[in-house]
Amino acid sequence: MSTRPPHTQQEPTAAPGDAAAPRGFVQRVVRGRPEDPRWARPALLALLVVTAALYLWDLSASKYANQFYSAAVQAGSVSWKAFFFGSSDAANAITVDKPPASLWPMELSVRLFGLSSWAVLVPEALMGVAAVGVLYATVRRRFGAAAGLLSGGALALTPVAALMFRFNNPDAMLCLLMVCAVACVLRALEAGRTKWLVLAGVCFGLGFLTKTLQAWLILPALAVVYAACAPVRLPKRLGQLLLAGLALVVSGGWWVAIVELLPASARPYVGGSQTNSFLELTFGYNGFGRIDGNERGSVGGGHRGGGMGGGWGQTGITRLFSSDMGGQISWLLPAALILLVVAVGVLWRARRAVDAERAAQRTEFLVWGGALLMTFTIFSFMSGIFHQYYNIALAPYVAALVGMGSVLLWRRGGRLARGVLAVVVAVTAVWSYVLLDRSPQWLPWLRWVVLVLGLLAAVGLLLTAGPASGGGARSAVDGDPAADDSEGDAHRESASVPGRARQRVGVVAGVAAGLGVATALAGPLAYTLDTVNTPKGGSIITAGPAVQGGGGFPGGGPGRMSWKGGKGMMPMPGGTGGQGRTGRGFPGGAAFPGGQGFPAGGGFPGGQKGGAAGHGGRSHGAGGGGGMGGLLNGASVSDQAKRLVERDADRYTWAAAAVGSQNAASYQLATQKPVMAIGGFNGSDPSPTLAQFQRYVTEGKIHYFIVGERGGFRGAPGGAEGKQAAGRGMPGGAMPGGGADKGPATQISTWIEKTFKKVTAGGATFYDLTQRKA
Repeated sequence: MSTRPPHTQQEPTAAPGDAAAPRGFVQRVVRGRPEDPRWARPALLALLVVTAALYLWDLSASKYANQFYSAAVQAGSVSWKAFFFGSSDAANAITVDKPPASLWPMELSVRLFGLSSWAVLVPEALMGVAAVGVLYATVRRRFGAAAGLLSGGALALTPVAALMFRFNNPDAMLCLLMVCAVACVLRALEAGRTKWLVLAGVCFGLGFLTKTLQAWLILPALAVVYAACAPVRLPKRLGQLLLAGLALVVSGGWWVAIVELLPASARPYVGGSQTNSFLELTFGYNGFGRIDGNERGSVGGGHRGGGMGGGWGQTGITRLFSSDMGGQISWLLPAALILLVVAVGVLWRARRAVDAERAAQRTEFLVWGGALLMTFTIFSFMSGIFHQYYNIALAPYVAALVGMGSVLLWRRGGRLARGVLAVVVAVTAVWSYVLLDRSPQWLPWLRWVVLVLGLLAAVGLLLTAGPASGGGARSAVDGDPAADDSEGDAHRESASVPGRARQRVGVVAGVAAGLGVATALAGPLAYTLDTVNTPKGGSIITAGPAVQGGGGFPGGGPGRMSWKGGKGMMPMPGGTGGQGRTGRGFPGGAAFPGGQGFPAGGGFPGGQKGGAAGHGGRSHGAGGGGGMGGLLNGASVSDQAKRLVERDADRYTWAAAAVGSQNAASYQLATQKPVMAIGGFNGSDPSPTLAQFQRYVTEGKIHYFIVGERGGFRGAPGGAEGKQAAGRGMPGGAMPGGGADKGPATQISTWIEKTFKKVTAGGATFYDLTQRKA
């Protein structure tokens, strides 16, 4: 295939002889394509370097980030079986509750560089740089270097993108794969080439192995656009789509087939499932349960939706603009939606393919716009588990539409195009003011600067929206590509205006446009810098400063997210640290598990006392127990506790066991010895059963059982806090939805307390499973 798609607008070369002259590798890298303006490649390299610096800056400050996944990375770095299955520990007791593809790059990095937070997180940062580069290259093909740079920069500075490309959740890899999938579909649409559509199917298959069905949210939109717009006959289009579907099934299904066909005794338990089935996990807890809220075994457990309020916050069209979501993704979302509608309208007259280039541009808007609208709609109305960081999925679609739409209208010139750009700049400035005003004590001057300068930029664009704006300003963007018919009208109108006047108007318009871009990105930039400078850890994280008016814990009551410290954290319900609150702050507005509010005395399960808003949790997973007793954050491991667990650890299959993956992960990362996570992430998975655990103990495979710090552990016997939770929906630390107080975790906990001797080390309590009571 040629390096440029057919009928693509060409940007002028720097000199006629450049393209014919022999060019070395370094020159090609620095100079770029011969048809690009001279500034394009240096600008791209600068964008990638700045993005890399931003995402790699002080990366290890977040330590092991989400210890749940970091422990699996550690396990996969020493056991190829754990690597393949995505096991939480090297002895392969249970897997994480996702497929393993997102773990593989991190595990290979740790095998290469050794276990450290840097080795775990660097692959995620590099995925972010790659996503920015692929987005630039994709947008540039039809809309030029300026559009590609604007899109890439918008993605790099999206707060939730900066958050997740510095974190070890699967979302970073999924975002990169979705950008690649869209890029492949667009290449296939250029000339109807089958190989590109098959490659898109492979991307979707790998996306499934990263985060199951979320990777397929945009599939219907892309398939419909290809079936309707591909430049080949309809029977061939359908055949190509079938081949792409086959590629998807093969690339995403081979691992599933192995897991499902192997005997359960030959592999670890499938974490997050209730029947040890990856298919159940895929279509239940990680699948349709996310849509209707019926998530058996989840943090909230069972069906909780109803009316317009889902179990994880209010659903509806305004969900992604709300206090706890808006600052993550919505800075440019209104602009993207406006530009999508206007651009498709402007290009719609090419619906009969009279103008091939216009039709191709319209198709690209349909692809990116379809991906955005599908994801936006599902995220807005899904009733199941929904965290703020999921919004990274929207980031590349928003960025692409903003870059493409802005440059398209800028090139057209004329009153209508400039008027729309003025509206976009003004709306973005006003919305940025609203988002910044939700953190009134954080950079209070910034919201006024953005508002005033943004409105001035909009006025400048309106004042230059006359006939004189037709050509001079447009040439400053990409070198004035070939004009279409409507642009010709603007050129003819401007011909009657003196050249010097046109030049002055062009300068004013250029300054206004530059100011508009700067004010549009100022808010996201500030949020992103705050995110980069704030260590993040645990299972629920957010970008930027904490905001007023947030719902506290997802779906909670009328509490607020404090902006006094604890930046980027989810405080406990109602902003009170859980002191005596009932029925607030948990999924669906429910009480603390068991319907009893927090355990008596305001303690968190796991023996951790509640704190004030913004102080009750931790930002980088280093404190003890953490919010919800280690369900969402790991525990601190003292030197004494570490030495105890390491004692004779090589004689046992598991050095220790603990209820819940986060508690187990903390000790596993500290000791680099296998620690069994009883009940998986939530402590609610029925693995191991009491009988299985008793057999492991009899066979001498487990040394210690970890209770936790200050005497209690997530509802287990041995501490006041644990006993308060007993019998009230806290089975061994499990959240509701598979646990009940007769579940395996509680049965194991009760048996251990009655049977074995208790020991303490560094403030933590253990049961020595080799020492029975008299």
